[in-house]
Amino acid sequence: MGPACQVRTIRAVTDYTSITYDVSDRILTITLDRPDALNAFTVTMAEELIDAFRRASGDDEVGAVVVTGAGRAFCAGMDLTAEGNVFGLDETLEPTLDDMAVERLDDPVIRDGLRDTGGRVTLAIYDCTKPVIAAINGAAVGIGATMTLAMDVRLASERARIGFVFGRIGITPEACSTWFLPRIVGISQALEWTYTADILSADEALAGRLVKSVHAPDELLPAAYALAHRFVDGRSAVGIALTRQMMYRNSAAAHPLVAHQVDSLAIYYQSRQDGREGVQAFREKRPAEFTSRVSTDLPPFYPWQPPSP
Repeated sequence: MGPACQVRTIRAVTDYTSITYDVSDRILTITLDRPDALNAFTVTMAEELIDAFRRASGDDEVGAVVVTGAGRAFCAGMDLTAEGNVFGLDETLEPTLDDMAVERLDDPVIRDGLRDTGGRVTLAIYDCTKPVIAAINGAAVGIGATMTLAMDVRLASERARIGFVFGRIGITPEACSTWFLPRIVGISQALEWTYTADILSADEALAGRLVKSVHAPDELLPAAYALAHRFVDGRSAVGIALTRQMMYRNSAAAHPLVAHQVDSLAIYYQSRQDGREGVQAFREKRPAEFTSRVSTDLPPFYPWQPPSP
């Protein structure tokens, strides 16, 4: 019986109010859980997502993460019903780029009054040590679309509708999407979608290479879980964590020498732990039994920079 068909024994974390955190068979499902509001994004949801992805990174029971929405939407964008500044920002500030210096980002005045909450979420996803799959089950607009860009693979339901709609309400792209989106679909396609602010069908998103595949609604999560198991079953947890971080970091480097430096260290340390078991299993023609844990066994050269504030 394949992974997607197995009975799922769930370990749930219950201290969230706008998302759920459920682990089964080494796959964490994070569900955006405000179905009566089409899972509209709030500051509370942002803080809970940041916490959930940081928790997942150190949770050895989690091999991969699947993100989806409760009900008929994935995330209908920012909740625009809030009083005052709907983005939760302090309009009394007159900030400059100096205020966004890395050493100031954790200053409560900057963090809570100036920083884009969507960007804080995508930076937490970027820092995650586990593969992340978006299972886009319905409407995903604004931050509902851009939060998925920091995820490694996006699968869509036939009912999915995706829109980078910032131009419609007079704002600019957020959630680090001007870094992620061009890398996924190319600069011309990214600009077209953000200029026009069109709502894309699942098939249009597939044609633009934003999503990997389109599924019938009841087949979306099984497909996401099956893909997640392909990523992590029989794999080194540390090897997967390093692979994810190396791919994002090195692909943005100015010269391949940067990749060579990190590749060399990663191969060196992996050859002393799970790599040794992998070679021995290959020689003995048996499945490898990898034992590394992300919580304790990441090599000393990682992280190469502090986690995003």
